[in-house]
Order: sequence, then structure tokens, then C-alpha cells
Amino acid sequence: MTTLLFSHPACLDHDTGEFHPENADRLRAITRILEHEEFSFLIHAQAPEATVEQLLRAHPLEHIEDILGPVPEGEAYRYLDQDTVISRHTREAALRSAGAVCAAVDAVMSGEARNAFCIVRPPGHHAEPDAAMGFCLFSNAAIGALHARDAHGISRVAVIDFDAHHGNGTQAVLWTQAGMFYGSTHQDDAFPYTGRPDETGPPGGAVVVNVPLPAGAKSEDFRTAFTDTILPKLRDFAPGMLILSAGFDAHAADGMSYLRLQVSDFDWVTRQLLDVARDTAENRVVSVLEGGYEPRALAACTAAHLRLLMGG
Repeated sequence: MTTLLFSHPACLDHDTGEFHPENADRLRAITRILEHEEFSFLIHAQAPEATVEQLLRAHPLEHIEDILGPVPEGEAYRYLDQDTVISRHTREAALRSAGAVCAAVDAVMSGEARNAFCIVRPPGHHAEPDAAMGFCLFSNAAIGALHARDAHGISRVAVIDFDAHHGNGTQAVLWTQAGMFYGSTHQDDAFPYTGRPDETGPPGGAVVVNVPLPAGAKSEDFRTAFTDTILPKLRDFAPGMLILSAGFDAHAADGMSYLRLQVSDFDWVTRQLLDVARDTAENRVVSVLEGGYEPRALAACTAAHLRLLMGG
């Protein structure tokens, strides 16, 4: 078994307009890295479209119909907010992005792959149950987590999010769901201005662990957040599957945050999470791309992440 990569050309066709930071060059940067010989043994798979049944686990039908509804013609755009854009090919890209995570869960559960990485856009962790925001349309990671529970009977699923921004959408979707764990490090007092430490989940719902980091935080702050807070609580939870919201915009070269992480930090956190998966989840890990907007930093961080998945 090896690492399975899910992607689809439709994710390149999702057009967000000139100068938008969440653009197809992000995936092109990753694709160039994958041409290196060390990644030649990875298995590539086409991401399927998510089904309405899969989407309904996270979103009401009204939201789904709004995202999949009228498609702008030609070069036109439909703005859901000032940052979140729908264009002619967005519908398929959004369905493929959510479908990739579900298919990755299926592949890992069936033994087809040891683990999987979904190289998709639009990202998902800001998509609330009933609202698109922050470049995100469907809550990809949360949809995958609920698919693992409902389709495969995994009673404890953890989503770990190391994007520079809090995954308010993932947290909101999973908030009332028993058997779910959401853990996040993110820049404090930054978009979307959620993710306080006192947001810990309701009785009978998800376990939520938020560790906001101050602007300018470096490796030590990030690693301490995981070592002292997230990892102990994650081990106590003992997940049967881990889903990683792999955002790389906390890298020091990325202008979308004021965090100052390095490639070595993403290597380190991937190692820690794979150790938990080995000990509690029979190595079952699905990772999905979230943020990361400086192409060279994104490619380097993704490569480090993938090397460890390949060896995990």
C-alpha cells in the first residue's frame, strides 16, 4: 500500500478572478513538485463528485442548492461575499473537492491505500453549515469525517487543522456531533475571528480544542500548542481515523498571516499526527489541502507533508 492522491482538472478550472489569492496557481505549484522522482510511486486517482447524501451530512439542502444553482455564464462571477466567488466551473470543482475526501476515506477504509492526500480547491474549512465564506463552499474535511462515521462506522473521528486561520466551518458542522474531535492552531485575532480556547464543544457533542497563536508566533509556540494541549487531548480521545486540514499559510513566507512557521514545523506536526494514527487509528489518515498562498512555500510544505505520508 502507498499514499493515494486525489485530484481533478475541474479544481484548476475554478476561476476566482484576477489577483485573487485562492487561485489555480496553488495547485500548479504542487503539481510541479509531484513531477520529482521521489514522488513517482504515488498513485493518482480522479476525485469523484460528492453526492447530495454526503453533502447533506454537513449542509442543509438550501445551502447545497444555492452553491449548485445558477451558474454564471462566460467570464461572469457570482460573489457570495467579498472573498468567495462562483464562476462557470466552480460547481464541479466544489463537488470534486468534497467528493475527494469521501473517496479518500473509502480508499483508506478498504485498504486500497495506507493514507490519502486530496489536492483540491476550493478549500473547505470556513464553509459554515448554511453559508459559504473565506474562499470555501462546502465543508470538505467535516463532510469526510461524517462520512467515515456514517458510511464506515468509525465511532471516533478527529479533524486536526493547522491552517493559519481557524476552521470556523468545520467546527460549526461538527459542534453537535458526538464522536467528533476538532483541534486547531491558528492566528489569534485574525479572520474569521473565531476559535477561542473556551470554545470546547457542547455536552454530548464534539470535543473542540482551540489554541490561538499570537501574531509573530514561531516554531516553539506552534509545537508547544500541540505538545502541551492538542496532542494529549487527541490521544485521550483515541480517534479511529484522523482527517487533517492541511493549510500551509502559517509559513513565514506566506502573506496571508503573521505566523512565522517553517517547512520543518509542518514536517514535525505531520510526524506527531501520524504517530497518533499509528497508535489509535490503525494508521488511517486522510489529509486535505486548505490554505497556502505563496507558491514556493506551499510546494515545499506539501512536499514535506507528502514524504511523511508516504512513509507512514
